[in-house]
Amino acid sequence: MPDAFGLYVILTDPLAGYEACAEAAVAEGVRFLQLRMKAVPREEVVRTARLLRPITRGTGTLLIVNDDVFAAAEADADGVHLGQGDMPLAEARCAWTAPGKLFGLSTHNEDQELRARDLRPDYIGVGPVFPTLTKQVPDPVLGLERMGRIVRASPLTAVAIGGITEENLPQVLAHGAVNFCAVRPICRSTEPRLVIRRLMAVWRACRGPK
Repeated sequence: MPDAFGLYVILTDPLAGYEACAEAAVAEGVRFLQLRMKAVPREEVVRTARLLRPITRGTGTLLIVNDDVFAAAEADADGVHLGQGDMPLAEARCAWTAPGKLFGLSTHNEDQELRARDLRPDYIGVGPVFPTLTKQVPDPVLGLERMGRIVRASPLTAVAIGGITEENLPQVLAHGAVNFCAVRPICRSTEPRLVIRRLMAVWRACRGPK
């Protein structure tokens, strides 16, 4: 059964700093914390991941490194998240055989989600739901209806991503998303813990008593 954990935090140039945001995520019990540093040397990604590793180690927050399985391995992260243009998932698993590591995969349409079922990643990203400024070359926007159809049909744990904010999150959840990522609201805030808390409050309110 797909896992329900709510907010998946991605850190890209956060105003409050990587360590402060990681501490906020851990304090609020966030399940996943992904380090996404584009167009920087691997050494810088590994250095930053190693700063975050002591913050997340031994907590309920899993540290994921974006794109680069070797950087994830060097930092002893909990997992790696791969895009459609990154190393194929099967190769990444062969390259990083440490036990218990997680492998996530981005999907941007129905065909990619269907192929992901055979690959059996630990979770998939589904998006972008809305237009987003976090990528230099954005993928085509899915919209709420299409995102919802993909998420509801998938047997995999799915995370809706792309342009999600506190204001539109209720719509995202109403269309079938169970988990979600909100990048800019957290990374553009000087009070990331407050933003995380508010996003999770919306998630809990929309899901109702379970």
